[in-house]
Amino acid sequence: MSYMTLADWARHFGPDGSIDDIGELLAQCNEIFDDMLIREGNMALGHVGTVRTGLPQGTWRNMYQGVAFTKSNVAQVTDGIGELFAYSRIDRSLADLEGNVAALRLSEDNAHLEGLSQQMAGTYFYGNVAVTQAQFTGLSPRFNTISLANAQNAANVFNFGGTASANTSLWLICWGEQTVHGIFPKAQRAGLVFEDKGDIRPGFDASNREFEAYTSMFMWKAGLHLKNWQYVVRGANIDTTTAGLAGPTPPDLFAGMSKMVVHLPASGRRISGIMKVDAPNQPAPAIRPAWYCNRTVRQYLDIQAIRDKNVLLKPTEYDGQPIVEFRGIPIRIVDQLINTESALT
Repeated sequence: MSYMTLADWARHFGPDGSIDDIGELLAQCNEIFDDMLIREGNMALGHVGTVRTGLPQGTWRNMYQGVAFTKSNVAQVTDGIGELFAYSRIDRSLADLEGNVAALRLSEDNAHLEGLSQQMAGTYFYGNVAVTQAQFTGLSPRFNTISLANAQNAANVFNFGGTASANTSLWLICWGEQTVHGIFPKAQRAGLVFEDKGDIRPGFDASNREFEAYTSMFMWKAGLHLKNWQYVVRGANIDTTTAGLAGPTPPDLFAGMSKMVVHLPASGRRISGIMKVDAPNQPAPAIRPAWYCNRTVRQYLDIQAIRDKNVLLKPTEYDGQPIVEFRGIPIRIVDQLINTESALT
């Protein structure tokens, strides 16, 4: 049911008649928002970026032989923006029963904030306009094969050996203006927008008859722009069953992560030692790299580190907060990364 009922209302109150502290059993940790660079799009409903797709080649010439003129090739990449909306509406008479309207509304509003945050985090990885047109396309549909015969960016998808449909992925994402970043509509607000639609406004029942209600609106307009796919690496097909990570011969997560790191075109000295590109007058782009995995993979990173005495996985501190990193890159938890991904081929 989309409206709060009397039974729902009653469950918000403790024995003393005050709004109870609710145990947030459905709360998650989705740390992708801690790192993601967000930029204003250059269109009202999206962002267009230009990338180079072909380099000119010279000619080995003999005496009295001409040389052809050459040029590079460029293409434009367009990414759209999705609009995520929600409304919280509580009948005025129901909200006024105990008199603490603000506390009741705050309790419901907090639940909406958590729900939309989880939904947006999942969309950054699994959103697919081919399935849900109103969404934006996330990372998984863009890196959805391990075969170079199917896509060029399959070079950045590493196969950890899982089959069937009990897999998850480990991501290395290098956020930056020239690599990959979130977007919001031109001349509009970024992030989750909350609006109290006034103390009382009309609501309508199933028969389109009006009633008075307290209404909150939640709006999040966002998208993802992938300008340089070389700075996103997916470790796919990580089997999360007892035949995989929990089995006697699990995939070596750290070996795979070492391959993923070195596959970046350029990164910091502590990461791979590959610090520059050879494009004229263009240094390596400024990036903010991070690993993203769910709690299952994070658990087995610790287990394998203890077993193999891996010294590259270590606790450290960033911005005054304790973190764990591998090769100088922080490891983030994203609970929206599922354990039921189908194996990529």
